[in-house]
Amino acid sequence: MSKKEAYESRTEALLMPIIEENKYDLVDVDYIKEGTNQYLRAYIDKPGGITIDDCEIVSRALSEALDREDFISEAYILEVSSPGLGRLLKKEKDYERSIGKDVEIRTYRPIDKEKEFMGALMSYTKDTVTIIVNEEEKTFTKSDIALIRLAFDF
Repeated sequence: MSKKEAYESRTEALLMPIIEENKYDLVDVDYIKEGTNQYLRAYIDKPGGITIDDCEIVSRALSEALDREDFISEAYILEVSSPGLGRLLKKEKDYERSIGKDVEIRTYRPIDKEKEFMGALMSYTKDTVTIIVNEEEKTFTKSDIALIRLAFDF
């Protein structure tokens, strides 16, 4: 397990009691370097959406837990936020909660001369994703998918 994966996993373990106590959903934890800074980001959600107060509650509790455990050796910036409108689907629970919703799929290589698809997520397995595009089912192998996220229109 890489340092990044270890930090994310341990942070997720610290987050789960906070998330459960406040009836939120943990969408993702990400430890990433941007420029010269390291960021530890937690993405949370709940039915009806996340507020700044929700982020503050989780941020304060997580910050205390991270200070107590002190397992991240370098300096980092902690951020807690909503996953945003165009959230990526990464975990099984992301797919489950997105059934029936419109998703955007980008593939690594063209499929039927296209690399971008949008449609309602109908089903998924460990290896495939099926959407409805223009009233036609289209199944993709997950290894062919570069990006899958919730679609949004403005």
